[in-house]
Amino acid sequence: MGVVTLSASYGAGGPEVAPAVAERLGLPFHDRVIPVKVAGRLGVPVEEAEANDETVVTGLWRMVANLGTMPDAVGGVLPASGVPDARAFRDQTERVLTEIAAPGGPGGVVLGRAAAMVLGDRPDVLHVRLGGRRERRLEAAVARYAKPAEELRREMDANDRAREAYVRHFYRADASSPKHYHLVVDSTALLLDTVVELVVVAARSRGIGAV
Repeated sequence: MGVVTLSASYGAGGPEVAPAVAERLGLPFHDRVIPVKVAGRLGVPVEEAEANDETVVTGLWRMVANLGTMPDAVGGVLPASGVPDARAFRDQTERVLTEIAAPGGPGGVVLGRAAAMVLGDRPDVLHVRLGGRRERRLEAAVARYAKPAEELRREMDANDRAREAYVRHFYRADASSPKHYHLVVDSTALLLDTVVELVVVAARSRGIGAV
């Protein structure tokens, strides 16, 4: 089956491309399930896992996507003292990603969560980065989300800084560096359907996808 990890700058189409790639490859899209499993294993409310999902802001975590709300009863462990810290959330997220990619695991498409850093050089994984020039990403976001440009500009700047900080803090790496990815695409210069096709072709060339 295999795994596609997709890292995307704000406005680069990650939330649209990732589920479309999963559908084309016949693989599950794991974006919503990851914080649910993390919450179950740490024995905290799903809202706590959501608030700790990937984004570092002044030592705390902020939600960066609309995530699921059903708890995972399997493997739940109550924290020994109070609310788990950011590292505990990171560790459990890594555990879930490793299980997704493990032999006999479900495989799938993962959006964000520094999955390219976690899963590394595995031969059954394709790492993809979507980006583009700042102004073109802003234009794309305005077209997609129908919000004022200045509001989206603030969201974009905060989101980009936070995701970069997450990877720097925990993996001592630059999330935008091409060396972490097999395929880097300026998704603001292409139709998103074309971007999906590029990722699907690349994934199949690595033997990834439902048989």
